[in-house]
Order: sequence, then C-alpha cells, then structure tokens
Amino acid sequence: MTLDPNSPDSVGSASPPPGCPAHGAPRLDAIEGASERAALYERLRGEYGAVAPVRIPGDLPAWLVLGHREVLEVVRTPSKFSRDSRLWTAVRQGQVTPEHPLAPVTAWQPVCSFADGEEHKRLRSAVTQSIGRVDRHGMRRYVNRFTGQLVQQFGTTGRADLVSQFAAQLPMLVMSRLIGLSEQHGPQLVTWVQDVIRGTASAGESNTLIVSLLRELVERKRGTPGQDITSWLILHEEGLADHEVLEHLRFLLISANTTTTNLITSTLVVTFTDRRLRANLAGASMTLTDALDQVLWDSPPMTVVPGRWATGDTTLAGQEIREGDLLLLGLLAGNSDPAVRPDLSVPVHRNRSHLSFSGGPHECPGQDIGRGIAETGIDALLHLLPDLRLAVGEDELEWDDSWLSSHLTHLPVVFTPRRTSGEPVGVSPEPANSVVRQAAMSVPGQSAELPPAAPPSPPPAPSTAPSGAHEPSTAADPRQRGWLRRKNATRTGRWS
Repeated sequence: MTLDPNSPDSVGSASPPPGCPAHGAPRLDAIEGASERAALYERLRGEYGAVAPVRIPGDLPAWLVLGHREVLEVVRTPSKFSRDSRLWTAVRQGQVTPEHPLAPVTAWQPVCSFADGEEHKRLRSAVTQSIGRVDRHGMRRYVNRFTGQLVQQFGTTGRADLVSQFAAQLPMLVMSRLIGLSEQHGPQLVTWVQDVIRGTASAGESNTLIVSLLRELVERKRGTPGQDITSWLILHEEGLADHEVLEHLRFLLISANTTTTNLITSTLVVTFTDRRLRANLAGASMTLTDALDQVLWDSPPMTVVPGRWATGDTTLAGQEIREGDLLLLGLLAGNSDPAVRPDLSVPVHRNRSHLSFSGGPHECPGQDIGRGIAETGIDALLHLLPDLRLAVGEDELEWDDSWLSSHLTHLPVVFTPRRTSGEPVGVSPEPANSVVRQAAMSVPGQSAELPPAAPPSPPPAPSTAPSGAHEPSTAADPRQRGWLRRKNATRTGRWS
C-alpha cells in the first residue's frame, strides 16, 4: 500500500494507485453513525478477514485490524509494528501536515508512547513505577471529595448534565492532585484540557497555559519533592530531564481525561437504561467492577486507535503489509470478534482480556487509575443521588460519533433535590449494604497526604422516580450478528 514518491500516481495525490489493495477501499471518516460503522466492520471482516484495507482523512491508505488475535499480534511485536510515527510513508512524503486531523494523535512526541526499544524501556519504567506508587486508597478519597463538591454545585436543582457537570471534570480534578498541583489548579486544568481536546480556536493558547503550569510544577518539585507523580518522575533512577517529565505529565493528563470521561459516561448510560444491570447491582449478583468490565468490552473509550507503522515488508492475516504502512487498531471490532466472542449475549464479567487499554509494551500504564476514578466516582455519585434517572428518552441522547470514538455530548438526568446540608430530600439516612461499595479498589501503595475519609455506604433508592424521569428498559436489545446495538449508538451487553 506504500506509494512510490517517484511514481506518477503519487504526485500531488495521496490516493492509492490502481491495483493497490486500498484502491476503492472505504473511507472510514465518511461513514456516519455507529450502526453504519459497525455494519462496515462486519462487511470488511467477511470480505477481507481480520485485516482490511481502508482509507482515512486525506484519502490516505491504511490497514484496519479487526481481529482480536491480530490486534494483540501487532501490539506485542514492536520489531515489526513500531509506535514511531516518523516511519509513516505519508509523513515522509509530506502528506500529513500539522493541519491534518490525525496530526494531534500521530505527530511524534518525546514520550514513551512514541518510543521503542531501549528508549521506550527507559521512559516507560519511569512512568509505570511512578504511577504505581500512587496510594489507591488515597486516590479514592480524592475521588469521593471531588464528587461531593461537583454534586454540591447542582444538587439543589434536581437536574444536571452528567457529562459537563461531572464526568468531564472529575478525572482532571483527581489527576491534578495526583501530580502534585494544588486544589485550586484543578478547575483551570479542566477548562484548558477540554479546550485542547476539542481543538477550539483557543486550543493553542490553552496548551501554552498547560505547559507553563506544568513547567512551574516541575521546577518547584525539583527543589521540593513531595508524595506525587511529578516528584517520583523527577527522582526516578532513569534520570528524566525536566522537558521529559513535563511532556509525560501533559500526555498523562490529556489521555487520562478523555478515556476516563468516556468510560464514566458509557457506564452511567447502561446503568440508567438497563433495568437488569441496576437490579443486579442492587441485588448483589454483580459489582460495579463487573459492570465496567462489560462496558470496556462493549463500549471501549476509543473505538479505533492509530496506530502502528510497519518497520519493513511483512504479512499479517494474509495481507501484504509494506514498510511505512499505517495500521489502525480496531478495538471495538476486536472486542466483538466472533473468534473470541461467538455469542455477545454471554456476560464477560471479570474477564479483562479486552483490547480497550491496548496491550503489549505500550499497554495503557494508567488503566488502574482510570478504572479507579470511574468506579469510585460512579459509586459516590449513586450514593449521593441514589434516585438518578434520565431526564430524556434514550433515543434523545446526543452522541458525538466519529471514526475514532463515540461519546455522549450530554447526559441529562433528574433526581430528588438535595438540601444544602448535603442530605437528599425524602431519602432515609439509614445506611444499607451497597454492592457498588464492594467494588472499591484495595490496592496497596505508598503513603501520601490524603483528604478526609470516604462517605458511608449509600441509603436504598426510593421506589418512585422523580417527575420527568425516564425508566430504564427491561427488553433485550435487538442484535445483529457480531454486534450489540442500542438506538443512537449505545453499545451494551446483557447483564444477566
């Protein structure tokens, strides 16, 4: 699929020449809607097998890896499939400019995510060992504190948008404390990071502000280290330079915010719309940890991840891959591969062989933190607002659906308004056993300065929903072979 820069077919065009497998291949970004994209994946799987030729923005050729085993083969073989985007033929030929839609996620950076070999080992060890020192008990207390603060901001109104007022803010508020920033910097980082992720007109200015804040943090921690990720990166035996510490902090903040926000909202959606899931949580037949496992299989935070780049000519699932070719990791397609999940109605609780955090040497180093924030945050939210219900019908939920990810833009809910004292109106203060509370992590870690302890177990939910609420469905979801779909792209499994 590699173009010869001296060939007439490649001059002034990124389109693959006739005879190339990508010639006539579908443009992933031209397919609108998650259902249509799911059908495309299945058609490609049937026509090409586990690896299919596709095209991406700029009419550039790429390979979409659809098979679970094949995704793992790619991510576990960096000698054949590198994370160094500078190998990309399209980059070498000048076809990927800074304005290209993939530039923000594929442009090479001096971080472990874009390194291989010894350099990757050096940077990765510093990152994973620093993250591993985070006290998970203390992190949960941060999550509970910030969840309480966010709920306090809208709790008396009886209505909220759980995307903008909760899920989009909680991960960054917690991460800002874990890296050693003061609590006052959390709301600022939320605004700046969201600006960068959305690519608004002020994204450049916001990125400058993020870098400036992190530079000051690194300088301060270099002189006065503390119990935080920044200090541990600085003091690590691999001897990271200040600019390396800064770049990894920036990368952690942006990647953690996007994926954890999507994980929180996807889990909340199925909690609200699937009565069996809610009943199973309340009846102790499953935990919130089980629910997140299912969501990570059915609705990964990122559906397609670019990528890997071939270090030389090779073969994958019968396809001839050329040096410099781009491979796209089909996480959603791989998670639904009939070879590993012939029946998607079978629950996958406690099965973490999904692809949502990738795999191999570049597997997400912060996945435990992301899961911990999501689990504890949802747990605390349901404790504080036990009668949360959707304020609109499920088919009225708005999704921002792209070929890389699918996430909610708004999640409107209603609930019994809380008094300013913090106690829900009409809800008994008597504590009750909580299955959700059982999902809290108990991973040992280093000691750190911690906020006050977590709140007690939640009271039982009232039997009636607030006015204007929409009850979750009890009917089984309509299914197509290999895919589970809800209206407007909500992907769920069965929870029985």
